[in-house]
Amino acid sequence: MLNYIWVGMIIVGIVCGLITGRMEQVTEAVIASSEEGVNLAILLTGVMCLWSGLMKIAQKSGMVNAITRATRDFFAGLFTGIPENHPATGAIVLSFTANLLGLGNAATPLGIKAMESLQTLNEKKDTATDDMILFMVINASCIQLIPTSVIVLRDAAGSVNPASIIPHVWISSLISTVTAILFYFIFRSFDKRRG
Repeated sequence: MLNYIWVGMIIVGIVCGLITGRMEQVTEAVIASSEEGVNLAILLTGVMCLWSGLMKIAQKSGMVNAITRATRDFFAGLFTGIPENHPATGAIVLSFTANLLGLGNAATPLGIKAMESLQTLNEKKDTATDDMILFMVINASCIQLIPTSVIVLRDAAGSVNPASIIPHVWISSLISTVTAILFYFIFRSFDKRRG
């Protein structure tokens, strides 16, 4: 669907340029936008490589295991269907850590790995478990500590202080995550009452 919208917008832009006699400006805008797109992609790739490398170092150095141990009780309270010392807990912690660091797309493979690990505990393979739903809800709430991608985009757009958004991101992501968890438990209680 999104592809059709983009193609439609491009066609409308070209037609408007032809009608108004401003095709030269349309061509210049296309070339400038293409250059900006490539530069931004390279910039984002560099940042993602940096954070992905740091995550690998954290894994290899045992930092992830230490975080998993430190947060075990917290996650055991949230994800009640995961047995103690199951690899799903480590995968979830790794995924949430990547999201906290604002890795964006680079965090996706970690989320998929966590979901695959949760699926191994699923008795009904065609239906998501409560833990899988909660994991998705928290991930979708976009909790972030360092919004790396947004900072890079603001910097590329010429922001004077690209990191000034951080306190706002903390407040908004905290509110969205707490709200998401709250509504998860509300709907789960409704579902259990309904049987």
